[in-house]
Amino acid sequence: MPQSVAQGNRPYWDQLKQEIIAAASSMGIDKIGFTTADPFLELKSILENHRAKGFESGFEEPDIAKRVYPELTLPEPKSIIAIAIAYPSKLPPNPPRSEPGAYRGIISRSSWGEDYHHVLRNRLARLEKFIHERVTDARIESMVDTGVFADRAVAERAGIGWSGKNCSVITPEFGSWVYLGEMLTNLPFSPDVPVTESCGDCTLCIDSCPTGALVGPGQLNSSLCISFVTQTKGMVSDEFKEKIGNRLYGCDTCQVVCPKNKGMNWTHQPELQPDPELVKPLLIPLLSLSNKQFLAQYGRSASSWRGKKPIQRNAIIALGNFKDESAMPILIDKLLLDPRPEIRATAAWSISKIGGEQALNAIQKGILQEQDPAALYELEKARDKLTEGKGGMDK
Repeated sequence: MPQSVAQGNRPYWDQLKQEIIAAASSMGIDKIGFTTADPFLELKSILENHRAKGFESGFEEPDIAKRVYPELTLPEPKSIIAIAIAYPSKLPPNPPRSEPGAYRGIISRSSWGEDYHHVLRNRLARLEKFIHERVTDARIESMVDTGVFADRAVAERAGIGWSGKNCSVITPEFGSWVYLGEMLTNLPFSPDVPVTESCGDCTLCIDSCPTGALVGPGQLNSSLCISFVTQTKGMVSDEFKEKIGNRLYGCDTCQVVCPKNKGMNWTHQPELQPDPELVKPLLIPLLSLSNKQFLAQYGRSASSWRGKKPIQRNAIIALGNFKDESAMPILIDKLLLDPRPEIRATAAWSISKIGGEQALNAIQKGILQEQDPAALYELEKARDKLTEGKGGMDK
């Protein structure tokens, strides 16, 4: 028999909580936890310090107060329900491999399969329906990582896992290969106990970060993070280009090296399973995709939210890092004909990495016609690299 919030009492809310926990797996939820809607006061100074140091990515909720005080999102909240969904960390057997003349990039595991924002919203919608069928006037505000809350702080307090030194929530059951979502409500559920497990003395993630973006345990300078850099739309500084390697979107290093993730691979969520050809694509064909073709291939992936330009720019960087001579014709085409200055500038860098007389001739031609000051500067740097004999002029 459906209840109203006013009719419920402590035994009823405890019973409903157990019903939710029992039904969670049938809703596609791998782990669920409950916490109070009390302010995250301990988070306030952390977020302010993070901002003061310039460590923010710019993708997070800008109003720190909203991240700290749940009542700014939902009047008179009582509880937050946190959920986690496990995703795969390994490709199926015999994945495609890079070969000379057919080099491939890689998209990070968090963008395999269907966009996790859609999957999480689907799971939260199922949970909302389950609750509304039992409490007719329940007020609920669900959100994924584009919401106002700090997902890690909610998940940690709700007993989903602990905040690792790699800035991921690490669960005892699934490691850190989990997506997080939460639901703010006026229903007074009893809170769960936080997980007491921790990273201990391990610093593998910090030691392995390609750019030193993990500036301390649980502290990330987003501007140095390869995952963030691959999502930017502008030009990438030279210090990051080689460290990007063949990453097209995101970076998994700090999770791959984590001992808590050893042997962890989850294949039970059908929407999240990868298509190897999409997540490890051939680089050269990426550069010819139209907007329509890009959306057809990647529109359902979380990697598409910034559009095709970052991925195409990163593909050009990867071709330069591979020193793929077979890519020279399309790179020269991008250098001389592409309307986007970021693409022209990046093509110049990759051409100079491959080197040779053809490379120098193309870049000199590009310099004569380049109108964008920032791109021109990059082309001139590429020319200087070649004329100084550092770009493979002996090929």
